[in-house]
Amino acid sequence: MQDFCRRPWGEFHILADMPYTKVKRLIVNPGHRISLQSHKMREEHWVVVRGVATVTIGEQVKELKYGQYIFVPRGAKHRITCAGNEPVEIIEVQTGEAFPEEDIVRFEDDYERI
Repeated sequence: MQDFCRRPWGEFHILADMPYTKVKRLIVNPGHRISLQSHKMREEHWVVVRGVATVTIGEQVKELKYGQYIFVPRGAKHRITCAGNEPVEIIEVQTGEAFPEEDIVRFEDDYERI
């Protein structure tokens, strides 16, 4: 299985979709960022596998490089920004109750999707 979805900030690929987890490959292009968002039904684990990401979780902002990872708790406002000149690639492992794309609450969005 490898579902592909293009977004204004880049793209994602669904690598695994099971009742107990979903795994995605996120690619955020230079100069772009995902919406500031939260989830009610899931938490996420992010591992940077290429590039440099500026990651916001709640009030915390961190720069993550290759091999570094972070946990995004359920309900926490979060965002990924591509901090470099090349795309940032993140493997995202979701755990929780359910994993629909509709489980996104957007607070800010550069692409007017609120």
